Amino acid sequence: MYDNICKFIAENFKDDLATWLLGSPIKLTELSPTELSSEPIRADSLILLQSDDLVLHTEFQTDPDEDIPFRMLDYRVRVYRRFPNKEMRQIVIYLRKTSSELVRENSFRLNNTYHQFEVIRLWEQPTDRFMSIPGLLPFAVLSQTNDPTMVLTQVAKAVEAISVGVARRRHRQLQRNIAAASGILAGLVLKKDVIKKIFRSEIMRESVIYQEILEEGEAKGKAEGEAKGKAETTRKLTLNLLRVGMNLEQIAQVTELSIEQIQVLQEEIQKS
Repeated sequence: MYDNICKFIAENFKDDLATWLLGSPIKLTELSPTELSSEPIRADSLILLQSDDLVLHTEFQTDPDEDIPFRMLDYRVRVYRRFPNKEMRQIVIYLRKTSSELVRENSFRLNNTYHQFEVIRLWEQPTDRFMSIPGLLPFAVLSQTNDPTMVLTQVAKAVEAISVGVARRRHRQLQRNIAAASGILAGLVLKKDVIKKIFRSEIMRESVIYQEILEEGEAKGKAEGEAKGKAETTRKLTLNLLRVGMNLEQIAQVTELSIEQIQVLQEEIQKS
């Protein structure tokens, strides 16, 4: 869920992200991992943006991951193969505070091969850095503060104060999306009831990002339900075939179960 929120922010607030990570609002467009390889690694946490001269590679991590250094090297090589003349900035952004030393690793070394990348630990970043740029407001509550509740309250006020030169409908949707992203990321440091007191639940529900997460959850639940139903149907069919005396090899061909799985069900019949 947190990966989805960060990708949503990166895709919809590219200029704000560039201002924070690159120092200026460079015009960036999305780069699909499939353009680099048919088998991208951990594409769920990977964000690739590009300009004419630069590729920005960011990965938002909720928790430490020992595979990060190799992934950074791997994608650096892939991008070089595809865009040999483009500069590349690689930044790993850790969301949740931890004492693990893994979040301080910023290089990969293998014999004579050495690669370095950047690391940002949000809990060490000044809160003010995120408060003045709308697209970065959701990260403020995870920044360097001893009072995340107060920060989230300030974020809510900043969201209400957002004024953009667009139609009112789009303006309200922008507020809802930022509020939803802020509320969801705040779940890493605050309890649900505290967040609900600051952000009204109806604002969250009306946001595009909340609806996308809800739809993904419903689709996942439906898929799991269908898989469970299919598994139960296959189980009943196998039990019936065993009872009428069909041999295991034939049952395996009909049900696509392994012999071992069928033997487990056979033992179930024998016990009953």
